[in-house]
Amino acid sequence: MRTAERWMTREAYDRLREELRTLRELPDDTPGTGADGGAGDTLPAPRYIHDPAVRQARVHTIERLLSEAVVDEAAPDDGIAAPGKVLTIRYDGEEETETFLLGVRDASVADRVTVYSPESPLGASLMGARRGERRTFTAPRGTVIGVTLVEAEPYRAAAAG
Repeated sequence: MRTAERWMTREAYDRLREELRTLRELPDDTPGTGADGGAGDTLPAPRYIHDPAVRQARVHTIERLLSEAVVDEAAPDDGIAAPGKVLTIRYDGEEETETFLLGVRDASVADRVTVYSPESPLGASLMGARRGERRTFTAPRGTVIGVTLVEAEPYRAAAAG
């Protein structure tokens, strides 16, 4: 994989491209919201329409994400936590598991699976973990949390299953 931290699904890539197209089409003096600014429902938040500087910063962010994107590249089915994999984890002291995709959170897969960035505290702690391996991370409020990797499957295999 080229830039592993920028792995995203085709759906997420296409959604970011559409957002970029919409943002580029807006004039710098657009006064309204999506309804009266002609932007439709593709914009993530009205502030992108109201503030040209914020909108331009978002354009640069999306351009960077798209230029560094690794789109739908199949991750190896080796049970090791890495971007492009659906991870199932169990927090210490809990019976239930949590499942999420490790990839670009900015381009999350809406309504299908939660996405955690490899740069998030949880994602960073799990990078390179093998099935059954326990890791710890520090939550934003300072609590150290233990977590065990139960499963790491390539995104396509997990989505098909």
